[in-house]
Amino acid sequence: MAYTVKDMATLSGVSVRTLHYYDEIGLLKPAYCGANGYRYYEEPQMLRLQQILFFRELEFPLEDIQAMLASDAFNQVEALTHHRALLVHKAERLQQLIATLDHTVQYLKGDTAMEHQDMYAGFRKEQQEKYVQELKDRYGQQVETYIDQSMENVKNMKRQDFDSFKQEFHDIQSELFRQFTSQAATDSTAVQAIIRQHFAMITRFYQPTREVYIGLGQLYIDHPDFRKLFDVYDPGLVDYVAAAMKVFAEQELPAEE
Repeated sequence: MAYTVKDMATLSGVSVRTLHYYDEIGLLKPAYCGANGYRYYEEPQMLRLQQILFFRELEFPLEDIQAMLASDAFNQVEALTHHRALLVHKAERLQQLIATLDHTVQYLKGDTAMEHQDMYAGFRKEQQEKYVQELKDRYGQQVETYIDQSMENVKNMKRQDFDSFKQEFHDIQSELFRQFTSQAATDSTAVQAIIRQHFAMITRFYQPTREVYIGLGQLYIDHPDFRKLFDVYDPGLVDYVAAAMKVFAEQELPAEE
């Protein structure tokens, strides 16, 4: 069954203007145009629009979505699986924040007691503590120096600092994905320039040695919470990034004494 652009807009909630724009930039072309000049969409285009909307929900810019959908390695089922994992994680956190909000409202009304630390439930403290313990289990107690450095620096950060860090990390991922899809070598000047930005970002939290920075790349590969941040672009991206980080570390960073 074919749908006009107006039908497609009604079904999806995406405006006609936006669908026209997606057509103009090549992100979502109609199945065909009729003799009357109308755009018509069929099921493959509907599924592609669904993918676009999932990526947009996860805050990916249009140019990255276009590159991912155009990649020969793109697999629709795998992409949906990754979307689901990320959305479940997001939903769990939002549920915790909603519970914290409801608890706070009841506390302010005088209907319930509330410990001060409970005001911040869901704001990633528990996840941060989990990561710290996992790092200690993985790398031993010697990692505590870096954790302490990171905690000390994080303590002075404001919300906008974290938002800026999140955007910067996303931008670096996007640039590395572009290099990955163009098959640039991990030791190329362009790739290493991006890795240098990544390293500079990390140094705002702690000063990694060669071994620690290489270990961070391996952590991206091994830890499911980190890996899925790269897998949503392409399942091969995280190995590519870790390899590029290893090149940078061996060329630029001092070894531990």
